Amino acid sequence: MADQPTPLNQPDSQNQDQYSSSMEAEVSTTSTVVPAPESIATLGVKRRASSTFEGMQDDCRKRMKEDERAVLEGTGVDSSSSSSSATAVGLVEDLSEELQCGCCSGLIYKPVMVSPCQHFFCGSCIVLWIRNGGTNCPACRSESAIVSPSRPLQIIIDTLLRAAPRKARSERERQQADDIYRGGISMRIPTPREASPEPNINISAEYARPCPHCLPNNPYRWTCPQPIPDPNTDIDHAWHLEDGTPPGHGHCGNCEVLMALQAPTSTKCELCQTMFCGIAVPHRCIAAPLLAQHLHGMEDIGDLIQCQDVYECFNGNTVEVDFMLDHLTAQGLTPRHIYREIINHIKAQPRQFAPLIEQDLFVDGALELEPHPEASREKICRRCATEVFLWGLKEWWIRERQKGFVEGRFAHRKDCPEGADCTRQKDLGHAKEFNHIFIRVLPNYPTMKRTTVVPDSETGTYTVGSSASDDVNGIVDTLPSEVA
Repeated sequence: MADQPTPLNQPDSQNQDQYSSSMEAEVSTTSTVVPAPESIATLGVKRRASSTFEGMQDDCRKRMKEDERAVLEGTGVDSSSSSSSATAVGLVEDLSEELQCGCCSGLIYKPVMVSPCQHFFCGSCIVLWIRNGGTNCPACRSESAIVSPSRPLQIIIDTLLRAAPRKARSERERQQADDIYRGGISMRIPTPREASPEPNINISAEYARPCPHCLPNNPYRWTCPQPIPDPNTDIDHAWHLEDGTPPGHGHCGNCEVLMALQAPTSTKCELCQTMFCGIAVPHRCIAAPLLAQHLHGMEDIGDLIQCQDVYECFNGNTVEVDFMLDHLTAQGLTPRHIYREIINHIKAQPRQFAPLIEQDLFVDGALELEPHPEASREKICRRCATEVFLWGLKEWWIRERQKGFVEGRFAHRKDCPEGADCTRQKDLGHAKEFNHIFIRVLPNYPTMKRTTVVPDSETGTYTVGSSASDDVNGIVDTLPSEVA
């Protein structure tokens, strides 16, 4: 007969409970899983849950976990937002630093870019740089030629200022910059002057040096009839400067070196009578035909903006000059184009250049003026061409406006009663309200009676008569002295 299992007695149950309690304490203190003895697994004894969760329903526990998860997620969102804000602030500061002007160290205003080095600056800073004699890029000092507005940089600046308006330049700074550079106009950086030749300390300053045509077998295929002796080789026959200019020679009106007056390369300006060698500096040491000559320092509209003489032509009326520059930009006109139209207008007049010569417009640097001011003029130098341009610029603008298609936003201004003699033209408000550039039209006077006195030689008497006249001044002929 098989052995029957021994029933559990009371003392054994107590021992079992004590064993379970000790196991629970050990598990709770060591936080490690201890495999239960076979007897415990067989009996199905389980560790009691913590007192913290006693009496709580499953849905309550689930809700607590969801709340904890929500709090953790909310904390993560706040941290991410703070990080994004810090990143945006850092981006604004970095962009502001990268977009600083290399001249004024402020955020660039109306940016322009120098070619070919691609450095950018405020438009007003570049204008001042050129006015002060700058001939290269202010940043890298490399040779540069063109300065043009940068639309991509302007878009970046506008975007930056929308995000950080505090970075904008002050209103006074913007106003001062607008007075110097209006924006949207390309400029040209003048080329640096050619370096002067190395001085020859062996040459005596007391004697004249031979001109390029005095040397035998020179590359110009023409030799001076009276060459100047070289003081280094023939001091006995050298020409002393105290004796004046050597025969057959003169000084070039541009480079000021001695030149042969009769050489094929020599030319003479027929307005100021100045001679040019045609050798030292190409395109400058020459008097060219009237329509082929270039202006001195006025190649594009940017040069007109920087030229103070242009504003003086309009009596300091900057508003009218701005209107003219806007028209030139819209029509693509250059100063040389205006100069040619002025020359054609002068040539169409009966006296041509005589009024200009009578005003002593070309006296500076003149060697000898022609005895007849109305003589034909076909050659002109760069400086005289510039004088003609400035002399006729205002009247050209009047004629251009009379064509009708140049009237834009300034078409409806009233004419100022004082016209070009107005002393308030420099007042921006007054200049914008009134037009000062126009040709005065005399009022229509009624038909006047012209009194005439005709002497009668046979009778020795005078016959007084009258006739209709359209003389706007209403002049009455004066009686002869005998009648008076």
